[in-house]
Amino acid sequence: MAAKPEKNSTSTRQAILSELKTSGPLDAEALADSFGLTAMAVRQHLYALQEQGDVEHIAVKQPVGRPKKKWGLTEQSNSHFANSHAALAVDLIDAMKRTFGDDGLAKLVEARTEDQITAYREELSGAESLKEQLATLADIRSREGYMAALCDGDQEGEYLLVENHCPICEAARSCTSLCSSELSVFEAVLGDHIEVERLDHIILGARRCVYRCRQRN
Repeated sequence: MAAKPEKNSTSTRQAILSELKTSGPLDAEALADSFGLTAMAVRQHLYALQEQGDVEHIAVKQPVGRPKKKWGLTEQSNSHFANSHAALAVDLIDAMKRTFGDDGLAKLVEARTEDQITAYREELSGAESLKEQLATLADIRSREGYMAALCDGDQEGEYLLVENHCPICEAARSCTSLCSSELSVFEAVLGDHIEVERLDHIILGARRCVYRCRQRN
């Protein structure tokens, strides 16, 4: 169950946005159950968030009866979550391209990648199993603003590293190698014996980024 929000409207609406961010589209009843509120109270908050442009609803067909209304986040809602100073990052990337050219920018991204690998390896050094490594990695990424979680995959010994938010999204759109380098970071810190595959990608329009991790055959 999600943590019950405080009683003021601002904290309740932020809690609703966070729940939709991590769980995906939900109906008012499911949100009400999560927070211990009435469905009517949740709907009032949802309508207020809709008026602000932060949520929208879709009709989901049901096997029997009328379609169910589910609520999800709009792109505008990203402003409520960490963005790692998006405008500044984009401006800096543009300035780097003008000053150093594409090759220079690539070298800077490579240096950042090496720094990430070194830092992540140090934090993962005490983890023995793949699950322990990924749990530590999810904690690191959450501290960095990715709202990460670890889930079991479909097969035994397979895990999903889920990132519900991308705090560098705008920068990554300006410099796509930032995203491709993150996959390289995960592969490097987990080792050659672990296969890492990106299944969903926020930059390509998915709700979240999902990485499947498992032992290589």
